[in-house]
Amino acid sequence: MEDGMEHSSGTEDGMSERSGAGSRGTLGVAVIGTGRMGADHVRRIDEVISGARVAAVVDIDAARVKRLADGIEGCTPYTDPAAAMDDPAVDAVLIASPGPAHEAALLEAFARDLPVLCEKPLTPDAASALRVLEAEQALGHRRVQVGFMRRYDADYRSLKSLLSQGTYGRPLMLHNRHRNADTPPGFTNAMMINDSVVHEIDVTRWLLDDEITAVRVLRPAPTGNAPEGLSDPQLVLFETAGGQVVDTEIFVNCGFGYQVSCEAVCEGGTARIGDDRGVFSNTAGRWGGAIPPGFVERFEDAYDRQVQLWVNATRRGEVEGPSCWDGYAAAAVCEAGVRAQATGERVTVELVERPAMYR
Repeated sequence: MEDGMEHSSGTEDGMSERSGAGSRGTLGVAVIGTGRMGADHVRRIDEVISGARVAAVVDIDAARVKRLADGIEGCTPYTDPAAAMDDPAVDAVLIASPGPAHEAALLEAFARDLPVLCEKPLTPDAASALRVLEAEQALGHRRVQVGFMRRYDADYRSLKSLLSQGTYGRPLMLHNRHRNADTPPGFTNAMMINDSVVHEIDVTRWLLDDEITAVRVLRPAPTGNAPEGLSDPQLVLFETAGGQVVDTEIFVNCGFGYQVSCEAVCEGGTARIGDDRGVFSNTAGRWGGAIPPGFVERFEDAYDRQVQLWVNATRRGEVEGPSCWDGYAAAAVCEAGVRAQATGERVTVELVERPAMYR
């Protein structure tokens, strides 16, 4: 089992014949949603990782999926997720469609007992995430790994290992920075929480092995680079059940590139990741390195590792990594964060009792 990863083995009567078939050979994956992330996952499965192949691609854009399928041997294009899941060549599903479409696709996968890697969010809100959680529990075993890819980043995994081993004593605080060069048209304040800070929500819960219980959002004077109506940057504060305090600077129009960092402040020392990536040079009277332009470039290795480990576990008949509970908890914290953002008040996070299947 990978360090820091939740793990679940399939029960003897909990594994479908089709998902079990993947353990005997190459895993046939249906990729649902072929936009930026979905197309990148198609490339990743087809060209980068081992043990799997793209058996089907699904999108409402029939021309797009036909073009993708035509370039991959043995791949069938679909516009209906359910039809793709009924394809006997499909052993597992990777969901990369927009968040509002996730619940329906997940329920279709559950109806066929198919393993799923679902890009974040699990669903766009806590109520629908809870419905998915309950539907998976009705199966009696886990089927879903949620795509919180930072858990698979080498730097974050090193930090998690240090904290788990107690190398610097008990963690007291986390300091996060999350900066993006610019935002696409239509990017909103709520999206700063739901699309960006959601990653800090998940890594906070994972690194500290604790639930977030309350959220506050401070909104300083906005940068002149922010589109009208967007309050950017913001400072998001979390409290945990164990008494830790976590701050996240979210700055989505910083103008100079994509930066993510995290510092853990512990009783016996501190540990920080994200200060540098790649080559650091000294030349021609200057020193420094490169800042990646976006999240795909920064976390490319993490995405590769995430999908490879999902394939490996699925072929073994197991489920690892972030669970439906993690997806539900993140959605609940996001909702509290959006309320805190709008009101300026401290907002508590409401969670149901954690089911035994996810402990």
